[in-house]
Amino acid sequence: MQNISKTNDIGGSVTGNLSSRKLTMPKLLGLSALILTAGLTAAGTAGAEQSTAMTLAAKSDVEDTGRNVRDKDNKTVTPQKQKSTRGDLKITSAIRKAIVKQKSLSVNAHNVKIITRNGMVTLRGPVENSAEKTELQAIAEKVKGVTQVDNQLEPKTP
Repeated sequence: MQNISKTNDIGGSVTGNLSSRKLTMPKLLGLSALILTAGLTAAGTAGAEQSTAMTLAAKSDVEDTGRNVRDKDNKTVTPQKQKSTRGDLKITSAIRKAIVKQKSLSVNAHNVKIITRNGMVTLRGPVENSAEKTELQAIAEKVKGVTQVDNQLEPKTP
């Protein structure tokens, strides 16, 4: 390797080693410009995608701002209030597995919130209709260890 020493534009000196590959100043500038352009392009694309998603969500019927505001009071049972006892986790898991096995249920039904506290199960979230609401409650009631089911599911259609 060859040691080099040069003075830069502001009067300081730069020293370093040159390996067998020499990078000339034009090559370094070109490489830097390429890296910078790629980074800006990726950031711009991601920003545009995020902006589009936010706009679509704001215009969507699925927008849940009202529900989220409702859930901020400490009276509403939310998944954060799920007990971490072995029994409650076992109940929640058994209910979820039973729901997912029912292929006739909607995606919304498969994704309802299941909160278990001391054997009491709360079901929350949107479902397609009242028949799904009833079916999910029946599934939860059949699971061993469930003492009560609070069905707060919200059918899109009656």
